[in-house]
Amino acid sequence: MQAARTIEFSVNGAPVSAEAAGSSLLAVLRGDLRLRGARFGCGEGHCGACTVIVNGRAVQACQTPIWSLAGADVRTIEAAAADSLVAHVRKVFIEEQAAQCGYCTNGVIMTLAALLAADRTPARRDILAVLDERHLCRCGAHPRILRAIDRLLNVEAARR
Repeated sequence: MQAARTIEFSVNGAPVSAEAAGSSLLAVLRGDLRLRGARFGCGEGHCGACTVIVNGRAVQACQTPIWSLAGADVRTIEAAAADSLVAHVRKVFIEEQAAQCGYCTNGVIMTLAALLAADRTPARRDILAVLDERHLCRCGAHPRILRAIDRLLNVEAARR
């Protein structure tokens, strides 16, 4: 019998390790690390409730195998206090009340933070295309989410 392979990576700046045997990042975050911000939604990578940032890119944690994370930097919504961009996006969402049930909100925030980290002034249509492809909000908070996105884009444009 072969020993399980241990994968080492960081989560919110802290080193962690996990067994690579078939686990998803979401299972490790929620089960082993007790980080509840990434939520289980569809389990197929379509709803975006489990979105986290891995090496600067927004990914669905339910579809990210642990074996693929050797040496990776993983950030979750729990890191908002230490990550000024995530904290800023979260603050705007709170101020604009851009959530209703809130189940998908953390994933949307993480996707927007990754987009803004890569491009401080993305086109609104590009943001909407990514959100449309990666996120599903069933409770109808779309108008408030769009208002928060517009506010974020206006703030970023003013910084130029």
